[in-house]
Amino acid sequence: MADHVVQGCEEIMTALDECHAKGFLWKCMGMCSGLKTEVNKCLRAERVERTVKNREEAKEKRAKMKAIWADIDANS
Repeated sequence: MADHVVQGCEEIMTALDECHAKGFLWKCMGMCSGLKTEVNKCLRAERVERTVKNREEAKEKRAKMKAIWADIDANS
């Protein structure tokens, strides 16, 4: 994953990697499941944040383009 995506989740992901490094039985018995859930929650929160930001930027861009086209139509 890209560094900018996981910066906020790096600590939890490191803990999950350490849990997985303890061996197959730890993973098999579900000892790392709680950490995996936390990683998923963290990554989802970051994705939602990015989505909201992208949506706002798209609205601004659309409004700017609409104004440009309105100006073109008015001056044509």
